[in-house]
Amino acid sequence: MGVKIIVKNSRAGYDYFLEEKYECGMSLLGTEVKSLRLGKAMINEAFVAIDSKGEVWLQNMTIPHYEFGNINNHSETRKRKLLLKREEIKAIEKKMATKGYTLIPTALYFKDSLVKCEIALAKGKKLYDKRDTAAKKDVERKLRQGHFD
Repeated sequence: MGVKIIVKNSRAGYDYFLEEKYECGMSLLGTEVKSLRLGKAMINEAFVAIDSKGEVWLQNMTIPHYEFGNINNHSETRKRKLLLKREEIKAIEKKMATKGYTLIPTALYFKDSLVKCEIALAKGKKLYDKRDTAAKKDVERKLRQGHFD
């Protein structure tokens, strides 16, 4: 069937240097999946945390209530467990401890019929790095459009 993107974190590349990306599954409730099928989710403010048990959690992601749900509808910003292999989690923890990385979600999508989350090891950009990135994009855009100053 392929991949159907639900939502991308458009600010991730602007605010962070993205190093390594990982694809992981998510533990979701039925009404959350139905809401995601309608393309409703926000991951711009979300972050990923690893707890003391070695479990990976996606926090602060908003999935709005399913409009046809009943009183058993899900909580919009609850913690959601991400499913990764133990070896991957240990490698991520090691890199986060030594190099000062953080984990952020970059995309949420359906792969066949499963909901997948793409997370990235990221290092925060300083203000001058953001300006430099914006300047490079401007130059590339002008070159593509054929506008030479």
